[in-house]
Amino acid sequence: MFTSTRKNMVMTGGSRRFGKMLNGVLKALGRTDKAIRRTAIIILALSTAAISLFGMSVRPGQAAETTIEPMPAKLETRFALSALPPALRDQASVYLLDPKKGYQLSRQGTSGVTCLVERTAWELADFRDDIYIPLCYDAVGTRTYLQVIMDTAGLRAQGISPAALKTEIENRFRNKAYKAPEKAGLSYMVAPIFRTVGPPDMKVHAMAMPHVMFYAPNITNEDIGALPNLSSHSSLLYPFIDKQGIAEQSYMIQLIGEAEKAKIMADEKKLLDDLCAYRDVLCLPNTGH
Repeated sequence: MFTSTRKNMVMTGGSRRFGKMLNGVLKALGRTDKAIRRTAIIILALSTAAISLFGMSVRPGQAAETTIEPMPAKLETRFALSALPPALRDQASVYLLDPKKGYQLSRQGTSGVTCLVERTAWELADFRDDIYIPLCYDAVGTRTYLQVIMDTAGLRAQGISPAALKTEIENRFRNKAYKAPEKAGLSYMVAPIFRTVGPPDMKVHAMAMPHVMFYAPNITNEDIGALPNLSSHSSLLYPFIDKQGIAEQSYMIQLIGEAEKAKIMADEKKLLDDLCAYRDVLCLPNTGH
């Protein structure tokens, strides 16, 4: 909605400015030859059309729609590492997002586990500034799935459109430029909050749903006999498959138990408070955060 409004403003403003210029030129040419007068009108009309078109286009190096607000580095680091169990955090690598360039290594770890806050979900084909997904990959996930997230951020920074990005990622999986993990492994997502599309309505909102994701490329819910009902939380308490955009990027989801979740929420209260103070979209509903 705001994008189309902005485009109309660009076109209207450009037309008005060139309309004034056209009137000025025609007054100056009032006593000249009619052929010259017609030529001036044509040139200015074409210039107006060109400006309108380029005003609607994306300038090189800019995201096609919204740009991403960078997080404070310390807060982003804490948020990324919260996806891991506390005992694993000191040994993990951390990448921070520079919206103009992509992810940059902030801390080199020793365990092979890598953490970041994902800000662009390519499968949505929509560039938003309110997606926050803290997650960590083990060594095999770092070599495979993490690369997709890193490239997604880089391509968005270069100015690719959301639809073109989705097509590009799908093509890279199809052409085997991206490969699914070659062995079993998992991604940790035990942070106290994340924000993306999610149950029960599969709309974008902040949620507390700590879980782990086991790599399950090309596996379906039918394969494991799972019957998840996104509108019924109880049906999600047992393993189910989540296909994230493409079959090769499917995961088996296991939610953390309620007692463990309560401890995570209590232990991470300071982080929750700081995230909520930073941006309203990172406040959990009906919890005081």
